[in-house]
Amino acid sequence: VQLQASGGGLVQAGGSLRLSCAASGHTLSTHAVGWFRQAPGKEREFVLAITPSDDLFYGDSVKGRFTVSRDNAKRTVFLQMNNLKPEDTAVYYCAATSGWTVLTPPSAYNYWGQGTLVTVSS
Repeated sequence: VQLQASGGGLVQAGGSLRLSCAASGHTLSTHAVGWFRQAPGKEREFVLAITPSDDLFYGDSVKGRFTVSRDNAKRTVFLQMNNLKPEDTAVYYCAATSGWTVLTPPSAYNYWGQGTLVTVSS
């Protein structure tokens, strides 16, 4: 599975962005897809994940502001980010896994996209 993340950019605090994670080589319908982010000098942080049955798991810092959805026909998973804050500034990565017990650690994922930069200005 090859993943391509896109949709990052510069947005003011309080604004919204939608990131996309497009898959090639395999459908995502049988994979859990997670979003992570990494700010400069910090470790990669779990943002949220969606399973093939559409169960959702959220990181504490984004609950109530971010959500995720999938379009299996388009092999794409979307990360909708609302009420963005300057501390949301990071490179955002999507990742996929076909077998998991937990979805929060990066080690749970087999496939990674290249990342897209989100910058939130105050």
